[in-house]
Amino acid sequence: MSEKLAVGVDLGATNVRVTVGDKRRGILAKLSEATERREGPEGISRQIIRMIHCIRHEDFGPEKILGVGIGSIGPLDPRRGAIAGPANLPWEYVPLVGPIQGELGVPVRLLNDCTAAVVGEREFGAGRGVENLVYVTISTGIGGGVYVDGHLLIGKDGNAHEIGHITIDMEGRLQCGCGKRGHWEAYCSGMNIPNYVRLLLEGKDRKTVERSLLMKLAGGDRQNITAKGLYDAAKAGDPLAKEFVEKIGELNAIGFANVINAYDPELITVGGTVTLKNPELVLEPIHRYVEKYVLNRLPEIRITLLGEDVVLYGALAAVYISL
Repeated sequence: MSEKLAVGVDLGATNVRVTVGDKRRGILAKLSEATERREGPEGISRQIIRMIHCIRHEDFGPEKILGVGIGSIGPLDPRRGAIAGPANLPWEYVPLVGPIQGELGVPVRLLNDCTAAVVGEREFGAGRGVENLVYVTISTGIGGGVYVDGHLLIGKDGNAHEIGHITIDMEGRLQCGCGKRGHWEAYCSGMNIPNYVRLLLEGKDRKTVERSLLMKLAGGDRQNITAKGLYDAAKAGDPLAKEFVEKIGELNAIGFANVINAYDPELITVGGTVTLKNPELVLEPIHRYVEKYVLNRLPEIRITLLGEDVVLYGALAAVYISL
């Protein structure tokens, strides 16, 4: 009898991705859509169910599915199988496990997306055989997943690794999507980089700002600044954009130093849209500044080998392995 398959779900604030695969071959098929925001919190589980039905065909029939693993943005309420108070979705409570399990009739395992990612890294990626491992994503938000001495850190509510909400600015100049101030995510995530750039622009000469490629890409309107525009301008050599990317890089290094000091990993792999689209601009300042802030011996810091699929690999693995 052929090995049963798993369904993996990567649920983000921006996109939902669904895959079918197994622990030997990994991903066999996948589907991606923008995260549904028009039908209320229940619309998310309905979207995932529909996508799972869409990805199935004669080779991936329901009788061949062992279970569903979900790597989701948090914070999570694992007892109720839901997202509770997410920073980057407009609802307080998003049910997942109950509706999906009820519709499909197979076990559903819910993990924080970065927990799923570090599981994927350890099972399929650069973290194979690594006992002390951290995965960091710099994307719409910032998050992490952690193994210490071979044990996956979960926590009382499944949120033992909310590293994006480490405080890096005691003055609290910017507010995070979670409502608190001074968090790493409030300055260096894809969603919030524009806010930090606008803060930095307040102290700059008007003519310097107006002449910059950064502002030209924004059409001269500070409200149109994006993370992509910043990194594109820096790649093109714009001095102002390069200065701001450097400042973001040092703040990222502070965040990484906090992670290293807290968990003492031997390897940190890094992913997320901001990182994967701008690997040198993100990682180079981290490597340059992190030693300034760290106490523990430096680990290897590298881009994930699994790219944008790292959460999907972990969601698949979560169906098969004991965490």
